[in-house]
Amino acid sequence: MKKIYGLLGRNIGYSFSRGFFSEKFKSESLDCEYTNFDIPQITEITEVIKDTKIQGLNVTIPYKQEIIEYLDSLDPIAKEIGAINVIKFDKEKGLIGYNSDYYGFTESLKPLLNNTVKKALILGTGGASKAIAYALQQLHIEYTFVSRNSGHNKLSYKDLDSLIMADHTLIINCTPLGTHPNILDCPDIPYQYITNDHVLYDLIYNPPETTFMQKGKEKGATVANGLQMLKLQAEKAWEIWNT
Repeated sequence: MKKIYGLLGRNIGYSFSRGFFSEKFKSESLDCEYTNFDIPQITEITEVIKDTKIQGLNVTIPYKQEIIEYLDSLDPIAKEIGAINVIKFDKEKGLIGYNSDYYGFTESLKPLLNNTVKKALILGTGGASKAIAYALQQLHIEYTFVSRNSGHNKLSYKDLDSLIMADHTLIINCTPLGTHPNILDCPDIPYQYITNDHVLYDLIYNPPETTFMQKGKEKGATVANGLQMLKLQAEKAWEIWNT
């Protein structure tokens, strides 16, 4: 019987995952299929999981947190992060939630780090930012969230000044700003304070070079998009489904 895997999300026609896994199944001659489960609201997950051929799902925006209440258990790391992007269908234990985003981010970030990186700014506070925060904790990099409004361990974009920018040489964009087709958009940070000590990491992969990245390059910063993270988290998901 053909095994079914898929991506759960909303407005996911652009999906990286379907292309990645479809190519993997073809190149490795695996009797598997990868499908997009594009649902307008999370309650429709109950219909999706009735399919007994489904072996595992990836989860993307906006359901990385909402999906949790529909799962039977969480892997300890996913529980600590508070967001999941992988579901394993276990015949005995039911639906188990995992997070492979933190792994993909950690392993793709390591080659970019320099000796000046001690503190980071995480732009955005959505589900993806939770995995990034967990990864930075494991790397012993202090972090502060940046959002429209300030709060506990959270700055507003208006708070960012030359001292804060100099002190936080790693900046990660976890917002959708700059995603195709709105490729001219970018987070409202003071790019004039970016230097060649900075690392600007954008979770977006389409376009390959966002305006956020371009502005960083102009100042001599090291920049990267989210494609390598996506590849690594996808391979980790495959490992989870098959162990």
